[in-house]
Amino acid sequence: MRAALTFFAGIIATSATSHVLADSLDIREWQVPYEHSVPRDPFAESATSVWFVGQSGGYIANLNIDTGEFMRVPLKDGSGPHNLVVGSDGVVWYAGNLNHLIGRYDPVTKKIEEIMMPDEAARDPHTLIFDEGEEHIWFTVQGGNMIGRLNLKSRQVDLIRLRTARSRPYGIKLAPDGSVWAVLFGSNKLAHIDPSTLEHDEIALPRVGARPRRLEVLDDGRVWYVDYAKGMLGVYDPVGKSFGEWQIPQGEGSRPYGMASDSSGNLWMVITGVQPNVFVGFDPNTESFFGATEIPSGGGTVRHMHYHESSGAVWFGTDTNYIGRAIVEPDRAQ
Repeated sequence: MRAALTFFAGIIATSATSHVLADSLDIREWQVPYEHSVPRDPFAESATSVWFVGQSGGYIANLNIDTGEFMRVPLKDGSGPHNLVVGSDGVVWYAGNLNHLIGRYDPVTKKIEEIMMPDEAARDPHTLIFDEGEEHIWFTVQGGNMIGRLNLKSRQVDLIRLRTARSRPYGIKLAPDGSVWAVLFGSNKLAHIDPSTLEHDEIALPRVGARPRRLEVLDDGRVWYVDYAKGMLGVYDPVGKSFGEWQIPQGEGSRPYGMASDSSGNLWMVITGVQPNVFVGFDPNTESFFGATEIPSGGGTVRHMHYHESSGAVWFGTDTNYIGRAIVEPDRAQ
């Protein structure tokens, strides 16, 4: 749902850090009861049940927003969980960022299974996504400089070594054609993987100094990314092999990080270079930014976001120890 007003760059730049603008989002936050645990990367399995990890706290946890109750599942020492996804069967899969594994937690049996990486160099599984049929999990391995694929039935892990050294593969998304895109945060490149052959291409962005951190792939196949280094929003068209870029209204120091897209095709990003952090929208059809809403807790840094379509909500975690929800499509909200 497009906001009614479009705010030009100069207006947002002077206003976003001082007050919430008139067309602000409905944002609600829940304080996590586990102190200084870096709650992050929430995944909504429904409008009321949300799973997330505690990166410093060493846990995965669930929030029931109807009751406000949290349920914590401790992981073994040194796990450093970074991200999780929840299958249609309710099973939770998480990235053990500090201990070379992807974990599986079954909320029914309460059992945890650990799938170790087959190569010690794949030391830090980072961000996970399902493929369309939930047959595989694709994931980035930031420090190990790889992209991986886990077969959920056989538990086989395939690892793809990237050609660019220290490229730091970070955000990862599935395209409508089933191929996989990732941003290489340690470079100015995107990676594109063919799931049938595991062959990959690395596509350089126009600016050498760009550092893409998160991305979204829309229904038309175009790849949108945020440049954390210079405060830009960019797009790559794989058909025309062309790029477009827009300066984010908060400027070069805006540090856009968490990113999501909604069912209307609008893009959402959180600006972390200002405090409080600010939610900003972008309409690809009009190529314009709109709205700016401060995160009530301040945010600290919002690193990753998850869009839940049936409730029109984008979920996020904060370094200020909150799990938050932004209603981006009010007509879908329950």
